[in-house]
Amino acid sequence: MQALITKSMTAKIGDGLARAEQGQATVVVTPVNGSANGGANGGACSDHDESDAALTDVENDDKNQQAIESEVGEADEEYNSRGRAMGRIVGTLQVIKGWVTNAQEPTQRADSFLERFAMAGRQIDQGNAEGSSSQGQSNSRRQRRRVVERSEPFYYRWLLVISIAVLYNWYIIIARSCFPALQTEYYVWWYVLDYLFDVIYVCDMGVQLRTGYLEQGLLVTDSTKLRDHYLKSKTFVLDFFSILPYDLLYLIQMKVTPYFRLPRLLRVPRLLEFFDRTETVSNFPNLFRVVNLLLYILIIIHWNACFYFAISTKIGFCKDNWVYKPNESCENGGGAEWDKLSRQYIYSLYWSTLTLTTIGETPVPESDIEFLFVILDFLAGVLIFATIVGNVGSMITNMNASRAEFQSKMDSIKQYMNMRKVSRDLEARVIRWFDYLWSHNKSLDEETILQSLPEKLRAEIAIHVHLDTLKRVSIFSDCDPGLLVELVLKLKPQIFSPGDYVCRKGDIGREMYIVKLGKLQVVGEDGKTVFATLSEGSYFGEISILNVPGSLTGNRRTANVRSVGYSDCFCLSKDDLLDALKEYPEARAILEERGRTILMKDGLIDEEAAKRKNQDPTHQEALERVEGLDSKVNHQQQRFSRLVAEYSNSQMKLKQRLTRVEKKLKSLQRNGDSTSERSRLRGDSENEITDRRDNISQKSDNEKSKDD
Repeated sequence: MQALITKSMTAKIGDGLARAEQGQATVVVTPVNGSANGGANGGACSDHDESDAALTDVENDDKNQQAIESEVGEADEEYNSRGRAMGRIVGTLQVIKGWVTNAQEPTQRADSFLERFAMAGRQIDQGNAEGSSSQGQSNSRRQRRRVVERSEPFYYRWLLVISIAVLYNWYIIIARSCFPALQTEYYVWWYVLDYLFDVIYVCDMGVQLRTGYLEQGLLVTDSTKLRDHYLKSKTFVLDFFSILPYDLLYLIQMKVTPYFRLPRLLRVPRLLEFFDRTETVSNFPNLFRVVNLLLYILIIIHWNACFYFAISTKIGFCKDNWVYKPNESCENGGGAEWDKLSRQYIYSLYWSTLTLTTIGETPVPESDIEFLFVILDFLAGVLIFATIVGNVGSMITNMNASRAEFQSKMDSIKQYMNMRKVSRDLEARVIRWFDYLWSHNKSLDEETILQSLPEKLRAEIAIHVHLDTLKRVSIFSDCDPGLLVELVLKLKPQIFSPGDYVCRKGDIGREMYIVKLGKLQVVGEDGKTVFATLSEGSYFGEISILNVPGSLTGNRRTANVRSVGYSDCFCLSKDDLLDALKEYPEARAILEERGRTILMKDGLIDEEAAKRKNQDPTHQEALERVEGLDSKVNHQQQRFSRLVAEYSNSQMKLKQRLTRVEKKLKSLQRNGDSTSERSRLRGDSENEITDRRDNISQKSDNEKSKDD
């Protein structure tokens, strides 16, 4: 509309200008034509008449010029007024559009401190929003509205809705098919609920058509790809057959037959997906598993009760004592009570529960079909009982896993203290410390729990968990986000008991502390004089680990800090802090300035030495290099000592092995000597025996020769 008005105003102004130019041309041309005509007429008019005519023409031209200017002014004024009106209308429409957009998508004001250190999501969205046009924003919003992400809350809530529809069909269809009274007494309700949940089934297919999926790590939002992905999946086949209008088969039999709606049960994968997602997002997964198991058992018992009543109806009531409405009740005249729908369902459910759980006596079957049905029930009951015992046992174990692990560590420490004859007072303090950990849901090893996450996610979780504490620390309020990420991953939680000294004056400082919870006191040498009280967000110990130039204490502690009650602190080691501050000199300057101020108040700083060190910028670098070399030398010494210990151990083992080998050789040698001696003696004895035999034979020969 504004463009049309602009176009019309431009046309009017153009006409006015054209007429003005035409008038100017007339002013110029008219005198020339007049003089020419005068010349042609042979001087019919005098000079006076010519001058009067010229003046009249000039006056007319002035009037025409004024008329044209007034017309152009009116056109400009009309254009400006209409433009202002159109601008107000457009502005009003934009305000209304913005109000509606804000009403549909309410924005939440994030924490400014946390927002600076966010590593994903919001910063990227804001950057894209700043770089895109308003038309691109509206298109992206419409695209996000059209595509449903599986990770967003809307999809989870929709799964809840479709799960209710699936559970309705799984529970009601079989009951209406087996209990005719249930179908006939409440048929109006069944018509309403059936077609209501059919509409939900159809809407679910629409949601699935617009549900995005990941392709190469990116969410697919193209409608054609989404449609093809859903139509080619197995889910679509089940959804399609589950929503076909099987109710039209009612027209063939001319009556409502609920079991025609049994294909509606094919939508069960959506119910299982809801259970899986609920177990994932729930804070009480073990409790949900118990409820889920009970739901499965109830559905199985319900279906078995419906089959029992259907078989009883097929056989006939009062035929024997196994079927519903036993023969005894018919003989005693109690049949009216057994005809009620509530009694039919409750008795069937009672019989099904006794049979499947095998915890009670049931009527003895009498016909073949009854025997077969009871056999199948017993087999299913055994499987159900085994499943219940196994699942419940594993759930109880998982529910107490953390407690069992905690108790195991506590028992091992108690056993160690008992073996080492630790005093009762110290043992009681250790037990109270463990009780405090368990009662306040403290973890013994947070690093192990978060070890499986990437470093960026671990840093973001740590920032969220320790946000309140980090806000109160002044050096973190304006520090670089990269420094905060590095430091927060190196913070180690420590818990101090009442009366524990966190540090003592004169000790070598190797770490600094940040108070997360509790109170600590800076006390004198007597332990009674309190100089200051540290609360949440306070930090101390940075003086002894920063090596402040000119400090007379060096790396020694300058005060005694004692815990008043149970105090939760974050510990940051010297090496970790210096490694992080190498790339952030401004934060280091802030810490050094604070330490210098404290040392100046206590008179523990040499200003001249500090000035000399500040004037020589390479001195600090040299100190850091020396400290780095010192740490490396210490590390190498530890490795060397470990290697020496391993060498001595291996040498000792080698000597032991050599000793054992020598003993074996000596024993073998002795065995060899004894064997050779025995063989020599055996040879000598054999030779002697041979000689004796020869002598005897010679003597016998001599005697025979003499006789001859």
